[in-house]
Amino acid sequence: MTDDRLIIAGREFKSRLWVGTGKYKDFAETKKAIELSGADVVTVAVRRVNITDRSKDNLLDYIDPKKYTILPNTAGCYTVEDAVRYSRLARAAGVSDLVKLEVLGDEKTLFPDTAGLIEAAKILIKEGFIVLPYTNDDPIVAKKLVDIGCPAVMPLAAPIGSGLGIRNPYNLKIIMETVKVPIIVDAGVGTASDAALAMEYGADAVLMNTAIAGAQDPLAMAEAMKYAVHAGRLAYKAGRIPRKLYATASSPIEGML
Repeated sequence: MTDDRLIIAGREFKSRLWVGTGKYKDFAETKKAIELSGADVVTVAVRRVNITDRSKDNLLDYIDPKKYTILPNTAGCYTVEDAVRYSRLARAAGVSDLVKLEVLGDEKTLFPDTAGLIEAAKILIKEGFIVLPYTNDDPIVAKKLVDIGCPAVMPLAAPIGSGLGIRNPYNLKIIMETVKVPIIVDAGVGTASDAALAMEYGADAVLMNTAIAGAQDPLAMAEAMKYAVHAGRLAYKAGRIPRKLYATASSPIEGML
């Protein structure tokens, strides 16, 4: 599995577990959790976490941009204008031209505003951004995002922070069959088995924040998620046995006494 690298827009990533940086008690805990997760992509909400002002306590003082890929995200943006503005702010600060694009529809569900998402993605792609869009589990929307130039799509498993796990595996499978870019399951993971299942279905990576930061022991959960994603990917590559209604003997019956 050491050569099983994830490649997006020509960039290579070692880990298929991507992690967020919100909801930890402090930046020191954030740093330790990321280290234990084994993730090499760390997403940061530009609107909520300081990564642009070096005169204040800055997350990048704890997370080395030379060691990790810093993925700015537009969490908390409910309009196209805000999402585009915060993406530009991150790039202007020298953080990255990669962006996890979120355009949210409402505060209660935090579901994506897919029309606004597509509009914002078009603007940013035209400006040279590498756009990784957080979207719902709609195969049609996923295809539209790929068609306009997104090199990966990030469909939700369940509402952000809900911990419900994968609510609609069938739509995710259709997305995987419909588009020929990496699929990163994003949002809704609650525990290690959810992450493993996403990978077993064929996801190329899983992104999570609350499942780790909100656990009773975030550091232990970070490590658990590392193993879960690795195991799920390995199981997917190995190929599971078919499901059958009736039993099949585990040992051969030929040559029985």
